[in-house]
Amino acid sequence: ARFGPGIPLTVSQVTTNKNDLFTVSAEGKATAVPDIAVVSAGFTANGQSVSVVQNQANTVIKKISADLKALGIDAKDIQTSNYNIYPNYDYKDGSQKINGYNININMTIKVRDFTKISSVIDTATADGANQIGGLSFTVDNPEKFQAEARKEAIAKAKLKAEDIARESGINLGRIINVSEGYNMAPLPMYAQAEKTVGMGGGGTPTQVEPGSSEISVTVTLSYETQ
Repeated sequence: ARFGPGIPLTVSQVTTNKNDLFTVSAEGKATAVPDIAVVSAGFTANGQSVSVVQNQANTVIKKISADLKALGIDAKDIQTSNYNIYPNYDYKDGSQKINGYNININMTIKVRDFTKISSVIDTATADGANQIGGLSFTVDNPEKFQAEARKEAIAKAKLKAEDIARESGINLGRIINVSEGYNMAPLPMYAQAEKTVGMGGGGTPTQVEPGSSEISVTVTLSYETQ
């Protein structure tokens, strides 16, 4: 009353109706053919001093790198992935004494021309690599195949939702949520013959064939129902 008549207030009431949700899932697939082979090659040696084993390893690694480049392998695809030097100990009369050093170096080699896989492995072992840790295949651009699988999954999910809605009498509204799951099976590798490493040479040429892998994407669509 002191400040005059009261100011009228207008109150708006908002009622929110929660719509039911209809959720449907579908899976899309794409076949990925590997376009990169990864070869792991290594060298181990031991000697009386660090400089001795380093010189041995550097000679082998430089030779391997030079010959791989001569095969057409890009320098950026030849990487040193591990370099370890550690001492050997001689335990006597309760004490320990260093009696030499070991060196272990690993190289990761990416091969983009699969016709050169055998030559890469054979060249590395001929140049002194005494460890071939494994051969694996990968895809340079997995997102491309994932997008293909996702597109197929969404199309299938929409078609599935429309079929179910039509048969059950549900009126579908807008899509209010999308979620997805991604899976890529390991890329298989088929190898034939064996390569003798560090046993006086020899061995038949390494022969390998990459397989293919299936990438799957599961998409879940959530619709409002009317």
